[in-house]
Amino acid sequence: MEPKNEVSALPVDLIRTIAILFVILLHASIEPNLNVDFMSPQGVELWWTADVYGSIARTAVPLFIMLTGALLLQPEKADESLRVFFKKRWNRIGVPVIFWAIVFLAWAFFVKRQTFTPSTILQDALAGPYVHFWYVYLLVGLYLITPVFRVFVAHADWKLIKYFLWIWFVGTGIVSLLMLSPDIGPQAVWFKGNVFILTGAIGYFVLGAFWARLKFRSWLLYVALALSVLWTISGTFLLTSTLGERYSAFFLDASSLSTIIASVALFLILTSIPNKKVETKLPRFSQALRIISLNTLPIYLFHVIILETLQQGYLGFQISVINLNPILSIPLLTGVTLLLSLAIIVPLKKIPYVAKIIG
Repeated sequence: MEPKNEVSALPVDLIRTIAILFVILLHASIEPNLNVDFMSPQGVELWWTADVYGSIARTAVPLFIMLTGALLLQPEKADESLRVFFKKRWNRIGVPVIFWAIVFLAWAFFVKRQTFTPSTILQDALAGPYVHFWYVYLLVGLYLITPVFRVFVAHADWKLIKYFLWIWFVGTGIVSLLMLSPDIGPQAVWFKGNVFILTGAIGYFVLGAFWARLKFRSWLLYVALALSVLWTISGTFLLTSTLGERYSAFFLDASSLSTIIASVALFLILTSIPNKKVETKLPRFSQALRIISLNTLPIYLFHVIILETLQQGYLGFQISVINLNPILSIPLLTGVTLLLSLAIIVPLKKIPYVAKIIG
């Protein structure tokens, strides 16, 4: 049974813009190489600020994945040949990813003074030349399974789809909670890995294709979003203070129960905003969304260089939690990074052939 999925009604530009803003906000809240005593008043303020901003921004990647599922898993695309599909994907991300990988290798070598050996080069090829490239590899994985899941989405009954989504939700979000127990944690990991095989990003991917079928009252979505974000903030504090630093990222992970609820609620809230309403009532805002949306790939791949340049003061001035109040500096850094990224990327894409290279 085909999902009643009107892709033309999706506010694609709005979702992409929120997602990329949250990506930058998340990275801005995690400043590397900080020499701060987190037991000091400054350290406590910084930890809580990073926890709050980071918890809010953790929906970024799930938003991207659900939007990708909504755009790629359309039933009418089920008959697209493998050759055509992968040629489109290569044209979209292949060359830009290679280009930015080379840029970041140069950045790591010349600016960060990292050394390279055959072993580290192989590691970079397998895991990405810089920390944020992990999402590119996840995207490749989703592309590899897309032809299979297109057939599944196009022909599966809605009851079967719901069964799949429930299996994913329970295995990814609920069973994972058992891992917090010191006594049964190892067994919970084994149980999840063997019984619940379809976990992680794949549920977001399929769920995105069926956004139009998920009907909830708007007030319930807003309450779910607020409570789940508060859950992530407070849960991160409780786990860090009781179980130690190695559990600090548990609720911040995209597969945690609180992040799943927040991500799905936010996605459905955003999909309820009609494209035409934004274009008609806020034309300039709509144009800004369009510019950001068209450049989310190069912004994602490039923004870390801007962030580190501003945080480290390579331009002669510094926007850092060290010299500014983190409550103000993190959103300021996010906004400046986005604007500088656009100021560099948009003019470059007007040069012939450059757009294909940088994304």
